Amino acid sequence: MRRMQHAPRDAPDWPQLATRAAESLRAAGAQSVDVGIVLGSGLGPLADEVDARCSVPFSELPGMPASTAPGHAGRVVCGGLSGREVIAFQGRLHGYEGFDAPTCAFPVRVMHALGAHALLVSNACGGLDPHLRAGELLLQLDLINATGDGALIGPDDGLGERFTVMFDCFDAHYLELARAAARRLGQRLSEGVYLAIRGPAYATRAELRAYRTLGADAIGMSTVHEVAMARHLGLRVLGLSGVTDMALPDANEHAHGDDVLRMAERLGERFRALVREVLPGL
Repeated sequence: MRRMQHAPRDAPDWPQLATRAAESLRAAGAQSVDVGIVLGSGLGPLADEVDARCSVPFSELPGMPASTAPGHAGRVVCGGLSGREVIAFQGRLHGYEGFDAPTCAFPVRVMHALGAHALLVSNACGGLDPHLRAGELLLQLDLINATGDGALIGPDDGLGERFTVMFDCFDAHYLELARAAARRLGQRLSEGVYLAIRGPAYATRAELRAYRTLGADAIGMSTVHEVAMARHLGLRVLGLSGVTDMALPDANEHAHGDDVLRMAERLGERFRALVREVLPGL
């Protein structure tokens, strides 16, 4: 039997906080869930389609601070969607808001505590691959964590493998389900590797060239910590991105934050349709 490490005196007891948060959601009306969903910048309206049993602001859950990011409503919605019981985080926490990676990954612990076996994670991203187009959806095939932080840093929680294997972090069967769903809907669905930086400053031209050399096709400021926690806890993962702008190092100008949110809202209906189509298979 593995011996648990003793946490530093000031380290949060994340498993206990997740249990308390799940109990709080159950008290508000939530049931055990099948799938957890994280909705990125501008993609939150999917939560409005949930047949909600409860809707709770982030700040009312133990261990969960309020979100300060633009385009993030900062609430948790539990209920039915496409025949599944889901917990949808309408927004997320980011490193650039001042949160460390274990805090950013905390929503996945809450999903797990409510019984979720799968995570559907989404984000808005910039396209590094010049073959991508702003306004399209991207299926995440792999990821690169360039944030300088890690969700599993800290004491061993005793819940998953201490040294979590991240090979094939996005589930191969789920990738096929998403491809098939996109074909049925007649949607273009590009594929690629997602790289995360901490932000909030966008990358320089030199950094964008370096990230492309590393094999990244898209860039953002989220997702990697949630995926690492999901794999640690045994959840299968599907990742979808909305390409809201092109982050090309030789372009004349770079998109601004408002541009990103406007494009995310424009592609939102296609994103929601794809999630509704793929969700029954997860």
